[in-house]
Amino acid sequence: MTLKTKRVKTNWRSLGKAPDYRFSLANERTYLAWIRTAMALLAGAIAIDQLTPELANPLIRIFLSTFLCLCSGLLALFAYRRWASNERAMRNNSELSYTKFLKIISGIVIFLTTIIIIAILL
Repeated sequence: MTLKTKRVKTNWRSLGKAPDYRFSLANERTYLAWIRTAMALLAGAIAIDQLTPELANPLIRIFLSTFLCLCSGLLALFAYRRWASNERAMRNNSELSYTKFLKIISGIVIFLTTIIIIAILL
């Protein structure tokens, strides 16, 4: 008979030392800013779909709305992961990780802006 080792999932909030509450609150404010941006993208998707029937071909409107919805969901997921990663790093007194995702978000916004301008002009 073999003994199986049990994997115990440790709650990361119990590891390390609690960070200064000011840093934790600043991290939370950043998280909430990302969530507000995700909600704005979602509102934009709804507005394009429901309030601008003359903006462009219906397929283009559906594409833009769907794309904005997907970006909104991904941004909300990324916001939580980034918040948790920063909290973990602060608890363990390690460096905060920086991500290339910010460049991707900027590129997506530029792409969407270009597509919407073209849709308006056509």
